[in-house]
Amino acid sequence: MFDAMGAAGSADDINAMEIHHWYTKFMKECPSGQLCLHEFKHVLDLHGLTPEANSYVEQVFHTFDMNKDGFIDFLEFIAAINLVIRGKIDQKLKWYFKLYDADGNGCIDKKELVSIFTAIQAINGHTDMSAEEFTNIIFQKIDVNNDGELTLEEFITGVERDEDLMDLITKNFDLSNVLKVIQNGRRHSI
Repeated sequence: MFDAMGAAGSADDINAMEIHHWYTKFMKECPSGQLCLHEFKHVLDLHGLTPEANSYVEQVFHTFDMNKDGFIDFLEFIAAINLVIRGKIDQKLKWYFKLYDADGNGCIDKKELVSIFTAIQAINGHTDMSAEEFTNIIFQKIDVNNDGELTLEEFITGVERDEDLMDLITKNFDLSNVLKVIQNGRRHSI
């Protein structure tokens, strides 16, 4: 059912009580049942973003919008929650790949990865390393044919084989903070 994002195949992965909890929260924030990009940013209290950060948020939104109708409906929302909470690492890696592949051509190039990492740094404030350093590490370790692009297979195989790389990617691209904001209700600016 949630195959398009690489999430688990059945809603049974999240029990009925959890689904009710998420449905109540979703409908409270989005009574129409369809979350548009503007509402998505509002729910996550993402205002005044840099252009890079804004681009990343839009990419996340469009990745969750599996049927590409410009809205995240409840099924797409619960598929995203299921992926974040219970998704297996290969499912998450497929999702990360789809997120990084901004132009949708089936490969990630250095420019795409630098752009996404820069945007994530702007939102999360992590500055352990520059976007260029991060990108160079990724490509040095997993671009096996040195063509300057990563295919889905290269990406998943490379990350799964390298524990340090796995930690680096999951730490820097973890969506748990987004989930916490949704779970705890709308964040309020100070």
